[in-house]
Amino acid sequence: MEADHQPSPLPGPTRYADTRYGRVAYTDTDPHGASALPPLLFVHGNSASRKVFHAQLADDFGGRRLLALDLLGHGDSDDATDPGAAYTQRGHAATVAGLLGVLGVDRVVVVGWSLGGHIGLELVARFPGVAGLVVTGTPPVNRDTLTEGFLPTLGYAGTETVTPAQAAEFAAQITFSPPPGWIVDDIRRTDGRARRLMFESFAAGRDSDQKALVAASPVPLAVIDGRDDPFVHHAYVASLTYAALWRGAPTVLEGRRHAAFLEDPAGYDDLLRAFLRDHGL
Repeated sequence: MEADHQPSPLPGPTRYADTRYGRVAYTDTDPHGASALPPLLFVHGNSASRKVFHAQLADDFGGRRLLALDLLGHGDSDDATDPGAAYTQRGHAATVAGLLGVLGVDRVVVVGWSLGGHIGLELVARFPGVAGLVVTGTPPVNRDTLTEGFLPTLGYAGTETVTPAQAAEFAAQITFSPPPGWIVDDIRRTDGRARRLMFESFAAGRDSDQKALVAASPVPLAVIDGRDDPFVHHAYVASLTYAALWRGAPTVLEGRRHAAFLEDPAGYDDLLRAFLRDHGL
């Protein structure tokens, strides 16, 4: 994909819902819930927005309802009214669960990228309707294994204030080099407190032990990572015990980096369809 590639327009209008810590913006391809299949919910990463999933939202998943939101402090959503509570992995998961409640969704398959994958793992622990989970760029860690699961290249991921040049550098790490302008814009729009507080909370052990969670949870889990992801320590991810890992091992895509779904949408979406098919979802 060329670095100057611009996303297709998001399908349908931007919708809004009030949640505990602020109004969230979201896309819903089937607002009437006509499909009997569990919806796919896409959750973006740190300092991004739902626009990163534009290709998935435009794809055909058998008429399935597709949902994607902007986390609080990101994209078209509000900054959180209580940043200390909302800008943690658990806080974001509570916001996602709140949105699902507003929409009347009681069963869902979550696709989470980077921070979105961690939020998906938190959601497994608090929302019993998670029927399946796909994570990309998301090593399941706890406070003690944080430095084992991630490579020492996180850069500005936890930095509250970033300059325009730093935003462009961060964008190149998480997507393409040089990065698309809209990715840089998303980083610059993000409430910087969301970056800082999220990292402080996780380092302090206030979020779930995700290493233990994947070892015990019966929820079908797919781990799909790019071989050249600059953040993920693949050996650590492969070394973990999983209770319900798709195909028995992480799926590692050669030639892909942190945002494999954006770099190769067709290939990634085929994997999503295979995961759904294999688990009868």
